[in-house]
Amino acid sequence: MRSIYLLLAIWGTLHPMYYFVTWFRAEGWDIMKMVDAWHANNATSGLVWDLTIAAVALTLWIIVEVFKTRNWLNLIAIPATFCIGVSCGLPLYLYLRERVVIYRDPHRVRV
Repeated sequence: MRSIYLLLAIWGTLHPMYYFVTWFRAEGWDIMKMVDAWHANNATSGLVWDLTIAAVALTLWIIVEVFKTRNWLNLIAIPATFCIGVSCGLPLYLYLRERVVIYRDPHRVRV
C-alpha cells in the first residue's frame, strides 16, 4: 500500500496543479481572485467548505499522531494539505505513516 499512497500523493499534486496553473495563466496570478472563483455559487462554496473541514480534520489527526509517535517528519503533510490540497496531503501522510522508524535502542521499535 505504501507505493500506492505515494502514487496518489503525486497524482494529487500534479492533477489539481494543472488546473490551478491553467486558471492562473488565464486570469492572472491573483490569489484573491481565485478565492472569489471558489465561491462563484453554492455548489463551489460547498466543495470549498467540504475540503476545508477535511483539511482541518486531517491536520488534527496528524498533530495528535505525531505527538504520540514522535515521527516529526510526518508534519510535512500539513503544509502539503494547505498549499497543495487534501488530494496530496492525505495520501502523503498515509505514505509517511507506513514507514518503519527504528530508534537506537534495539528494544524500542516503532512502526
